Amino acid sequence: MAGYPESLIKTLLLKVKEYPRFSKGEAEKFCWMAVHEHKHGVLPSEYDIREIDEDLYLQLLKEFKSNFNE
Repeated sequence: MAGYPESLIKTLLLKVKEYPRFSKGEAEKFCWMAVHEHKHGVLPSEYDIREIDEDLYLQLLKEFKSNFNE
C-alpha cells in the first residue's frame, strides 16, 4: 500500500465529516465518496463505476476508524 501525505489524509477526513447526511455507520461509503471526489473532481453519481485509488481509500478508511470509532 502506498503511503500518502498526512495532510491529504487529514483534508479528506474533514471532507468526509462535512458530507450531507454523514454517518459514522457508513464510513466505507463516505470515505469512498471522498476518494472519488479527490480523483475525479466530482462526487459520484448513483451508478458511477469509475475507478478510485484503492490504496488511498484503504488508508483513509483505516485512519477514519482509528480516529472516530474509539
